[in-house]
Amino acid sequence: MVKTTASGKMDKRTKEYKELKARLAKARAAKAKGAAPAKPRLKKTAAGKVDKRTKEYKQMAANMAKARRAKGSLKNRLKRLFGY
Repeated sequence: MVKTTASGKMDKRTKEYKELKARLAKARAAKAKGAAPAKPRLKKTAAGKVDKRTKEYKQMAANMAKARRAKGSLKNRLKRLFGY
């Protein structure tokens, strides 16, 4: 049974509370250590579209253009035709 204060909250002076806080801190540290790095957020305009002046947009546009070119390539056309 965890000791509570008059307002009903856990008493921070108890051993149980301190153990609980230690476990939570350990779990947070483990989660932060194992978490994948966050993807870079794309800067957006007021309208909500991706800002075309950024390095990320230019890279994204180049990748899309490369994919469009590859889609129409002879090699990929043959793959679609013969089902590879």
